[in-house]
This record gives sequence, structure tokens and C-alpha cells, in this order.
Amino acid sequence: MEINALMVKDLREKTGAGMMDCKKALVESKGNIDDAVDYLRKKGLSKASKKAGRAVKEGLVGSYIHQGGKIGVLLEINCETDFVAKTEDFQNLLKDVSMQIAATDPSYVKRDDIPEDVLSKEKELYRAQVMESGKPEHIADKIVEGKMEKYFGEICLLEQTFVKDPNVSIQDLVNSCIARLGENLVIRRFARFEIGK
Repeated sequence: MEINALMVKDLREKTGAGMMDCKKALVESKGNIDDAVDYLRKKGLSKASKKAGRAVKEGLVGSYIHQGGKIGVLLEINCETDFVAKTEDFQNLLKDVSMQIAATDPSYVKRDDIPEDVLSKEKELYRAQVMESGKPEHIADKIVEGKMEKYFGEICLLEQTFVKDPNVSIQDLVNSCIARLGENLVIRRFARFEIGK
């Protein structure tokens, strides 16, 4: 199938990837837009993993106020250079992640941030529930593991499903921004405030 400029433009608008990357993705996927999007997402993940070790000493603190001042979020995202922090892509990421925090109220950025005593308590609770339901011991471990994964997906920001696109996690969102900007990005910390809570 011949790849034309209109197809490349359409894919670029959907993904934010560069023109040459979009063209290559369409060639690799034989013109199938959905396969090309998947190809670009995988490529973004590999680019992001290569950049993960690089130091991030710049960035911004953003704020978001929701529901007429009832919920507020402060969020710090770091990048490698001040130039990237001023780009529209970076600003949009800051806004999207702030809105995510306002909507979903995560407790931690990533699972490594969860204290060991909190994890142990949660596992014990799930194990007690499973054993009480009469499941055999060898099945209980798998059920507890599944419940813990669901728990991480609820309380860890990076593992949450993006409220604007249920096919994307917040980590995927960050990785695609890393691929577009060419720099390592790290969600450092956040604070969420809600009236009466």
C-alpha cells in the first residue's frame, strides 16, 4: 500500500510523533493506522527506557484548581533542560497529570514509594478475605497477587488509567512525551487538597 502525506499527517495529529517516525510506522504497519499507533507507542517505550537514567534537574511546578475551588493540585515534573520545560508538550503533560490527580486522588507516584508496612497490611487483608472465602492455599497467592495489582492501579499515579483515554496509563502518557521531546521526564511529587477532606 502506498503511504501518502495525508495518512502521515493524520497519524501525526493522533500521536504527536515526528513526520519521519509516522511515515516509518505506516510503512511497517502496511498503512494500518491502529497498528501504526501501536508501533509508535512501542517505539516510545524503548526511547523512554533509554533516557530513564539521565539526570533531571529542571522542570516546573504546576497547579490545577477544580470544581470552583473545591479541589486543588500542586505537581512537580522534572526534565533535563529549561528549554523543554517551556514547550507546549511539557505544559500539556503537566496539566493532564494535574487533572488526573484531581479526578482520581492517587496516594503515591509509583509503587516503590509505598511504605513496606502499608504493603504488608494490604496483603494480609487480601489474604484474610481470600482464606475466609474458602479458597485453597495454592490459589490464594494468585488471587492476592491479582488484588495487589488492582490496588497498585488505583493508588499509584503512574499505573492509573488516564481519565481522558482508557487505553493509556499515566506512565504511557509520560513515555510518549519523552519520545516526542527527546528528554527524560520524571513526575517527582504532588499534593492534592480537597475541601473538608
